[in-house]
Amino acid sequence: MKKIVILSLVVLLFIGIIFSVSSAKDFTPKAEYTMTVNVNAAFGWGMGAQKWCDLINERTGGKIIVKPYWGSQLLAGKQMNWVQAVAEGSIDFAVESTINSSSVVKSHNLFSLPFFINTFENLDKIEYGETGNKLFSEMEKMQVKALAWGENGFRQLTNNTRAVRTPEDMKGLRLRVCPTPIYDDIFKQLGADPIHMNWADAVTGFQQGAVDGQENPYGVLLPVKIWEYHKYATNWNYLADPLLFVVNKRVWDSFPEDIQTIIKEAAEEAGMWEKAFVRRGLDRDISINILKDKFGETPEILDQIAYVKTMGMEVVELTEAELNAFKEATKPVLDKWITEVGTDFVAAAKLDMAK
Repeated sequence: MKKIVILSLVVLLFIGIIFSVSSAKDFTPKAEYTMTVNVNAAFGWGMGAQKWCDLINERTGGKIIVKPYWGSQLLAGKQMNWVQAVAEGSIDFAVESTINSSSVVKSHNLFSLPFFINTFENLDKIEYGETGNKLFSEMEKMQVKALAWGENGFRQLTNNTRAVRTPEDMKGLRLRVCPTPIYDDIFKQLGADPIHMNWADAVTGFQQGAVDGQENPYGVLLPVKIWEYHKYATNWNYLADPLLFVVNKRVWDSFPEDIQTIIKEAAEEAGMWEKAFVRRGLDRDISINILKDKFGETPEILDQIAYVKTMGMEVVELTEAELNAFKEATKPVLDKWITEVGTDFVAAAKLDMAK
């Protein structure tokens, strides 16, 4: 009897191996897989997306071709629709911001809670801790397979009206913001006038003076040459802007296991490079050393803050007391949005940050 059971298990295992090999052998990829990216290849975000595509192409021997479509062109410029498009399968891949999915995936507002995260160390603990696992699992239930983290960066304030050091300095400023409810709440609480603009329209808005200012990470400020439109910057790390490297779940399941491994490892490598590139000079040379030691690269601009100063911007570095004044001013927004995000996600994030 025992021999029969063992023989049966061997037969089943053999059938499984044959089926697996057959599935991989019979796999026929699409001629091209689409990827949506909200910015273009001049940004660290776009460079990271292109790197992922290039690594997939190279390591699959050209079997899997992923083509990035810049500026949310597959979404007609409507950046907030990316997660629905990937979930339903009209777009295959994406390298996108959690801000642009936060209206649909409420837990993604975790990263937009005002002054909640504040440091790269805390952000990494959340992304690679229990909270990150929960966020990835939640997306998979939506038919979006998240593979790796990237980063747009901590968002800083720029404007062409006055230096901002206090909440009172915000009053009356017309600021371009991402079209999400939590942004409206934050800036209205500070007395500013939040103006909704998709990124595809934002630079034109700066050129035409349609707004007084905006908020974005340095990885965005440099490529758009923000000093040509705004004189003042305030470094306040008021919220984080992570990126997700994702693929439609049904597309993911169609890939053989060896190709899945290649795509995931390529996403992780591209995400690591992209994070280091946008953080360079902002984290005590940690990211500069990653670029040098792991990727053999030395970027032309090593200190992004020093660079915008050389271009004529006045950069305000808030004292601890000044930063606390902003935290206190936006506490009602924080309290409200903890419930919107989900107390379980916020609790998990606090535990991760405490480790």
